[in-house]
Amino acid sequence: MDKEKSFKQSVIEGLRCYVYVLVDPRDNRIFYVGKGTGNRVYQHAQAALVDDCQSLKLSTIREIKGLGLDVKYYIIRHNLTEQEAYLVESSIIDLLTYPAFNKENILTNIVCGHHQWNEGIKTDEEINILYDCPKIEPIPGERLLLVSLNKSYKQTTATGVYRRANDYECARKYWKLSRDKADKVRATASKFCFK
Repeated sequence: MDKEKSFKQSVIEGLRCYVYVLVDPRDNRIFYVGKGTGNRVYQHAQAALVDDCQSLKLSTIREIKGLGLDVKYYIIRHNLTEQEAYLVESSIIDLLTYPAFNKENILTNIVCGHHQWNEGIKTDEEINILYDCPKIEPIPGERLLLVSLNKSYKQTTATGVYRRANDYECARKYWKLSRDKADKVRATASKFCFK
C-alpha cells in the first residue's frame, strides 16, 4: 500500500467491500476502477514503486509520482458484499468505456467488469436479441459448434488486427478451428439461441 496512506482498522471494518477509482490529479480524470477490501485502494501506488511490471495503470502512477504529485483516491460505494461490489465496479467500467458514450478509452483497466457481455450496457435492440432471439434449428447433416473460452485465454495480450472488442467478438467470427477438430463436432438436433 502507499507508504503515506492507509486506513485504520476501524475504517476498514466500516468499509467492508468497496469500489474505488484512481484519479489523475493533472486532469482530474478517472484512470482506474477497482473493487477491494482493507487498503486495496492504496496498493497500486506501492506496486508502481516496487514492482518492475509494465502496465498502463502502473506507468500512469509512476508518471504522476515522477511529477511530485499524488494519485487521488475516491471510494465510490462501500459497505458492500463482494457480489454487490462486482456489480458496481462492472457498471462503472461499462459507463466509462462504452464506445457510444466515450470516444476515447480513459481507463487503464486490463479487463472489463464482471458479466460485462451478458449484463453490461446494451441498446434496446441488443436487449431484444439477448432475451428474445430466434432459436437455431440445425439443418440435418450440418454441424453446430459452441465455443467456451477458458480462463487461460487473454485477449489483453492480443495486438493489432488480432485485438477484438471482447471475447464474444473473438469467438463469433474470428476463432480459428483446425479441420481435424471441426470434423469431430457431432451434429445435434438440440435448439440453441445464437447470441
